[in-house]
Amino acid sequence: MNLTQSPASVHDIGDRIAAGERIDFAEAAELLEKADLFDLGQMAHSVRLKKHPEPYVTYVVDRNINYSNICVCGCRFCAYYKAPGQEGGFVLSKDELGRKIQETIDLGGTQILMQGGHHPDLSLGFYEDMLGFIKDNYEIHIHAFSPPEIVHFSEIEGISIENVIRRLMDAGLASIPGGGAEILVDEVRSKIAPRKCSADQWLEVMETAHNLGLRTTATMMFGHEETPEDRLKHLFALREVQDRTGGFTAFIPWTFQPDHTNIPDARKMTSVEYLRMLAVSRLVLDNFDNLQVSWVTMGPKISQLALYFGGNDFGSTMIEENVVKAAGVSFRLSEEQIHRLITKAGFKPMQRLMDYTHAGSNQIK
Repeated sequence: MNLTQSPASVHDIGDRIAAGERIDFAEAAELLEKADLFDLGQMAHSVRLKKHPEPYVTYVVDRNINYSNICVCGCRFCAYYKAPGQEGGFVLSKDELGRKIQETIDLGGTQILMQGGHHPDLSLGFYEDMLGFIKDNYEIHIHAFSPPEIVHFSEIEGISIENVIRRLMDAGLASIPGGGAEILVDEVRSKIAPRKCSADQWLEVMETAHNLGLRTTATMMFGHEETPEDRLKHLFALREVQDRTGGFTAFIPWTFQPDHTNIPDARKMTSVEYLRMLAVSRLVLDNFDNLQVSWVTMGPKISQLALYFGGNDFGSTMIEENVVKAAGVSFRLSEEQIHRLITKAGFKPMQRLMDYTHAGSNQIK
C-alpha cells in the first residue's frame, strides 16, 4: 500500500474518531504520515480520556529477571544474549533467583517479569521446576515467558503450544508478557530475527493463552528495518486478536536502541516519531484499554509528554533491567520519581497489578 493514498482527509478522520468510529488501515496511514503532531496528540488524548476519565496514571512495581542469557537465536537487534559456550553466559541458581524476588517484595513489588533466551539444553521440566520454586516460596505474580520462548519450549518438547501453556499454568505461570513481537511481519522478522518464531506463531501463543484464561500484554519494537506500513500491519494484527479474545491488558510500543547491536546503521528514532507512533497506536487499538509509555527508552521527560499522546500507564519501576541497558540506554527511576513525574504532568499516580486493578485493594494472583 502507498502511504500517500487515503480515502479521507485528516480532518474527516478526526471527526470519525471523535464520533467513536473505527479507523481502517488507509486512515491510520494518513494519520501517521500527514496529521499535525499536536492534532494527532489531541485525538489520541481524547480517546484516552473516554476510556479513562479519572485523573490517574498507573504504574507497577516489579523487576525484570533474566533467568538466563544463553540463546541460539542470534537476533541482530540484541546486545544482551550469549551463544552456548560463550564466556558470560549464565543460568540463574534458585538461590540467586530467590534473592532477587525477595528484594522485589521488600521494595513493595507485586510481580516479576521473567524472560530468558532460547537455551538449547533446558527442558520444559526446568521451567516448571523454576515456577514451582517461586510459587512455593514467594507471594508474587509471575509474568513470564514471551511467545518466542513458549514456541521454543514447544519445539524442544515436541508438544503443542497449548500443552506447553497448560503445563506452565499448572506450575504457577500467571500471565504472559508481550516480548519478542518486534514487528509482526515475517519479511522483517526474517531479516532481524530469522531463528525466532513467526508472526503467526507469536499471535497463536497469545490467542491460545487468552482462550485458556491467561491475560497478556503486547509490545512493538520499531525503528530498525521495518517500514511505517509494517508498523501498521503489526497494530492491525493485534487488533484482530483482541477483537476475538479481549485478552490483552496493554500495548507497549518502544523504540529500537541500535548501539552495540548488529544493526548499527539504524538511527535512533526521534521523540516526535515516537509520539506519533504512540498516538496512532491509541487510535488504531480502540479495543485496548491501556497504552504504556516507555521511559526506559525515551527518558522521563518525553514519557511525561506521552501521557498527552494516548498513554495512561507509566510502566514499571524496573528495579532491574538488562536488555535495553546492554544496548547503551540506562534511564533509572524510583517509585518516588515516578510519582513526581506523573504528578507534575497533571495526573495522580496509582500503583496497579498486572490486570490493572488497584494494587492496594486486591490479593496478588
